[in-house]
Amino acid sequence: MRNLKPNLLELVRRTSAELPDDVVNTIVSAATQEQEGSNAQYAMNIIQSNIDMAKLKSAPLCQDTGSILFFVRAPRGFDQLAFEKAAREAVAVATAKGYLRQNSVDSLTGKNTGNNLGPGSPAIHFHQHRGTRVDVRLILKGGGCENVGAQYSLPDVRLNANRDLDGVRKVILDAVIQAQGKGCGPGILGVCVGGDRATGYVHSKEQLLRTMDDVNPEPALAALEKDIVVSANKLGIGPMGFGGATTLLGCKIGALNRLPASYFVSISYMCWAYRRQGFVLNDSGKIVEWLY
Repeated sequence: MRNLKPNLLELVRRTSAELPDDVVNTIVSAATQEQEGSNAQYAMNIIQSNIDMAKLKSAPLCQDTGSILFFVRAPRGFDQLAFEKAAREAVAVATAKGYLRQNSVDSLTGKNTGNNLGPGSPAIHFHQHRGTRVDVRLILKGGGCENVGAQYSLPDVRLNANRDLDGVRKVILDAVIQAQGKGCGPGILGVCVGGDRATGYVHSKEQLLRTMDDVNPEPALAALEKDIVVSANKLGIGPMGFGGATTLLGCKIGALNRLPASYFVSISYMCWAYRRQGFVLNDSGKIVEWLY
């Protein structure tokens, strides 16, 4: 696909600078719930101004442009090595152009690579399907919200959380309480019930690819997603921890099978700068659809 590199560069630019409409609409709606003249309303107004200015100037929404996470669904025969090469080149150019902050450091030496390239950066998750189109999605996930992600092993005696959905509810709300304002709230949660420690976290981040208005096809999880948002917003934590009615903007929950001996609940916290975008390519490499 000869146009892959410039298309990926544009994907990075849009993801960094422009929040999807579903996220913006949710933020605007949530802002109306805050008390006039409150710190919470002030924080939500600043967030909205930031969103508008970033899009207008095509500048990063946040100084922390975050971990670079690609999720690719492609047909059989797709050249994953060529995609990885194009993605790495696009990331390096995006960094040079200022779409991305120089944000990748060697974990042993602390040295910044200067181009966002290195082991694990960018992270690329491939999934094969039997169609003909290539579906590429990108999440830029900041360090502040990544720091307040959590993983619980049920039962959790401290929280009186058993191996059931009520126990899952308790640990998710505990994660929100522990995060307070440190994750640049209001936040969005991606959650995985089950799996092992590694696949659970990956699946929790894949939940963040869903749109804000997406309804879980599993009724029990759909009800839990709604309950978590309502319950979290009664905690009074509010935007940036200033207090108020908007602690969470959304919660998306998936489930994986698990071992009988294990019951993990993996929670990925996303900040208000919910940076995700994606496109669909045809077999000639042309963008035929933007996904958000």
